[in-house]
Amino acid sequence: MWHFLASSGEVASVSRKSRWRLRTMGACGLLTLACTVLAAGEHQTLTRVRDEAGQERTIQSVADWELRRAQIRKGLEAVMGPFPDVSKLPALDVQILEETTVGQLRRQKLSYRSDAEDRVTAILFLPIPQQPASKPERRPAILCLHQTTGIGKEEPAGMGGNPHLHYALELAKRGYVTLAPDYPSFGEHPYDFAASHRYVSGTMKAIVDNVRAVDLLQTLPEVDPARIGCVGHSLGGHNTLFTSFFEPRIKVLASSCGYTRFHRYYEGKLAGWTSPRYMPRIAEVYGNHADRVPFDFPEIIAGVAPRPFFSNSPLHDSNFDVQGVKETEEAVRPIYALYGERENLIVEYPDAQHDFPDEVRERCYEFFDRHLNWKPVR
Repeated sequence: MWHFLASSGEVASVSRKSRWRLRTMGACGLLTLACTVLAAGEHQTLTRVRDEAGQERTIQSVADWELRRAQIRKGLEAVMGPFPDVSKLPALDVQILEETTVGQLRRQKLSYRSDAEDRVTAILFLPIPQQPASKPERRPAILCLHQTTGIGKEEPAGMGGNPHLHYALELAKRGYVTLAPDYPSFGEHPYDFAASHRYVSGTMKAIVDNVRAVDLLQTLPEVDPARIGCVGHSLGGHNTLFTSFFEPRIKVLASSCGYTRFHRYYEGKLAGWTSPRYMPRIAEVYGNHADRVPFDFPEIIAGVAPRPFFSNSPLHDSNFDVQGVKETEEAVRPIYALYGERENLIVEYPDAQHDFPDEVRERCYEFFDRHLNWKPVR
C-alpha cells in the first residue's frame, strides 16, 4: 500500500489497483492531493476564503472569490484528475454517418475526435432554411447531455426513452441548433475505463468530450459561437455542471435532477459516485466520506457564477435530496449577489419525483431564450 496526505490532512491508503491513476497525475497532481484545499465543513461556506498564508477572511470582492474558485478547482481536479491542455488535442475530423429529415429539421448522426485515442458519436439537429439565403442565419446552440440510459444520445434526440427528456429535439423545434453526444460507455460510445491511462475518472473524460462538442458547435456556420448553452437531466445534469465549471464558452446552463450536497446524497453514502464512469477516487482516496471529499456542489454552482443557471429540483427526487439542493441554493446566492446578478440563479422545486415536467421544461426553455437572446420558432 502507498500512503500520502489526503486533502483533509489524514493519511489515505491507495491499493495497487489504483496506482496507475496516481501515476497519471505527475508531480503537480500529487501536490494537489497532498495540500489542504479546505477543511471539512467549509465547502458549504462560500463567503470565506483562505489566503496563501492560510489566513481566513470574508470574501468582499470578485478578486477574493476568484481566489476561492481557484481553490475549488484544485479540489475538483484532486478527485476528477487534471483538466488537460485542450489546445493540444487533435483536429475534430467530423464524420457524418447518417442524415434524415425530421419535420423542418435535419438530423445528423456524426462522430468527432475527442482525443488522440477516442471518437464520440453524437446527434446534431440543424434547421432547414425556409428561404434560400446567401449564408445561414447565426443562431444559439445547446449542448444536450443525456441521463443514465443505455440508448444514450437517442433519448434527448427524441428517438426513445422518456418523452419528458427529449430536450434536444424540443429545443431544435424551437429554432436552436442542438447537439447530443454519448457519455462514455453509453449508446454508441464503448469505452474501457481501465485500459485508458489518459483520464483519472470517467467524469473528466466526459468533460473533455463535451468541451470538444463545444469546439464542434463553434465550427458550424449556423451557430453564433458566442451563444452556446448546455442542458442535461440526472447524469446529464451534473455532467452539465462539471463541464460548465471548466468550459467558460458555455454561457447559460440548466441542470435537471442533477445534484445535491454530498452529505444529503443517500445520507452521505457516496458509493453511487465511485464507479469508473464517475469518480473512483471518492472511494479509493477519500473513503466514501463526505467530510473528506475536497469539493461539493455548492462550490461547483458558485463556480459557474455569474452565468445564468436554471435548476429543476423536484420535491420528491429519490436520487438527489431536495434539502441538499435548498442548502446549496442558500449557499450560492451570495456569490451571484457579489456579481450583481441575483436574477441569473433560478431554482424550481416542482411537486414531482425524478423527472423534468412539461411546465418546468417550458420555463427552462424560456430561460435559454431570454439569456441567449433568441425569439423561438413556434
